Amino acid sequence: MGIFRQTYRDQSDETLMARVGKGDEQALNLLYDRYSQKLLNYFFRMLNYDEARAQDLLQDLFVKLIEKPHLFDAGRKFSTWVFAIASNMIKNEYRRRQVRSVMTYPEDMNGLEVPHAEDSGEEWLDLQQFGAVLEDEMQRLSENHREVFILRYQEDMSIREIAEVMTCSEGTVKSRLFYALRKLSKGLKTFDPHAG
Repeated sequence: MGIFRQTYRDQSDETLMARVGKGDEQALNLLYDRYSQKLLNYFFRMLNYDEARAQDLLQDLFVKLIEKPHLFDAGRKFSTWVFAIASNMIKNEYRRRQVRSVMTYPEDMNGLEVPHAEDSGEEWLDLQQFGAVLEDEMQRLSENHREVFILRYQEDMSIREIAEVMTCSEGTVKSRLFYALRKLSKGLKTFDPHAG
């Protein structure tokens, strides 16, 4: 049994998804283990830190995988395919909402390392201010620019993978990324020690 489980865990995402199509619950559980946290973080950041709604969309996404596994194209990489579904769900959510919710800041300030208790209060205050300004500036970006920034710098996707997720050209991804970085750098210039 242990050997079976190990070889099962070594299977590719694409093989596991094919098994999901045959009703294999263990394959679905493994895909959930591999992707649920990444997808939840993505939804969370794209939805202005609405944790409850992010959880709802995560569950909806996995229900889609169970109900419509035949939609997976075996010729595609599973990770970019599943993020493309997530991206479409976000677009639908934006359309549904129309009005964006007021932003709140997560305690970990977007994954920035929280200083230890022995660090100076001034350092902590600077980090807290930087995190708050960064999150505020990210919320000022358009959905497309924020999404490309999150996929590139928080999900570590390549330009090619982002293009596949967002169904646009690599040139468009680069352009959006350039714009997002330029806008963020302007908003964060007060934190640049070289800015005069």
